[in-house]
This record gives sequence, structure tokens and C-alpha cells, in this order.
Amino acid sequence: MNNVEIITKYFPDLNPAQIKLYEELGRIFPEWNDKINLISRKDVENLFERHILHSLGIAKVINFTMGTQIMDVGTGGGFPGIPLAIMFPDVAFTLVDSIGKKIKVVQEVAKALDLKNVRAYHARAEEIPGKFDFITGRAVTDINAFYGWVRNKIKTKQQNGLPNGILYLKGGETLKEELSAFRSRAQIFPLPHFFEEEFFETKAVIYIESAGK
Repeated sequence: MNNVEIITKYFPDLNPAQIKLYEELGRIFPEWNDKINLISRKDVENLFERHILHSLGIAKVINFTMGTQIMDVGTGGGFPGIPLAIMFPDVAFTLVDSIGKKIKVVQEVAKALDLKNVRAYHARAEEIPGKFDFITGRAVTDINAFYGWVRNKIKTKQQNGLPNGILYLKGGETLKEELSAFRSRAQIFPLPHFFEEEFFETKAVIYIESAGK
């Protein structure tokens, strides 16, 4: 099912405007991917499942409150940031990648979708001013390395049900080992708890609570 129906299957409360935006994302992103090869052709054919719905795994773990600020690090073609920005129009998303051509695509896609809550920057996470409620990422690197990049970018003031921290999409058999350094601050939310497709079998949302108080 590579169309918007796989999104509405799991998020039945989306309004018509949001559904239209996901449809548009499914149309626009492949056009840009033809120009700047961001993901494989097979992944483009499964864009809704492997990229859009995968990104929205985070929305199964937390319902961000209005005014929450998110930095999506190593956003690539805009995942998970853009699908989450459609889901949460009252949340501010800062999408960051160190590769300029990727951010160019993100900027153009966000502009075409008229996403007022998205800003995209060609930069490293450490170079972005300010702090955020949550840092998101999707299989950018080892979780310990990722934590090192962003540990000082998380606000101490809380405004969500889940304490501020990192929400990271990752799969594989080594998750528990990677998370051992974080002890009780880390939680694994397996995506098969939320999505039945085989693609999600070994994938999870990793949550790491900020150490800052």
C-alpha cells in the first residue's frame, strides 16, 4: 500500500488538509529525488511506508503540545521532520543537515507544501543557536555519537507529557547494547506495537531523557 491510505489507516483523525499535504508530499518528493538522488528507487516506490509512516512512528510515542520546538538532525530528504510537521502544525521544526543538496530539497519541499512551521538549515547541529524540547533523528549514526552531538541542545523547561530528550528512529539487534550507557534514561518503543507491516519488524523509536535538570 504505497499511498496515503497507509497513513490514514493508523492516523484516522487526520483532517482533509493534512491528508492532502501527505498526498502532495508523495507526489513532490519523488520528483526531487529524480533530480538529486536521496533515496533508492525501491524506497521511492515504498515512500509512504518506509519514509512517511516510519517517520510518524514518533507520533505514536508522543503527542507534542502546541509551541513545542523540535530540531531534526541529519534530516536527509526531510525525514522524520516534514511528516511530523504536517502532523503537528502548531509545533516548530528546525531541520538540519550538513549536506547542502539535501537541505535544498527539504527547503523546496517545505515551500511547495507551504509548511510555515518548518525551517531548514545547511549546518551541523552544534552550529544551530538556541535549545529545543526534543531532538529527532533517523538512523543517522550510532546513538551514542548522536547523543554527543545534541546533548547540549535540549531545554530544561518541560511542556510535554514526556520529559524533554531525544526521539530517534533506529532498527537492528544492537539497540540494548547501544543504550546501556543511558540506563534508566532510555526506553525502546518497538514499531511493531503500532504498525503491522513487515518493514517495521526490527525497527523502534528510541527515547532518551535529557540528563539536564
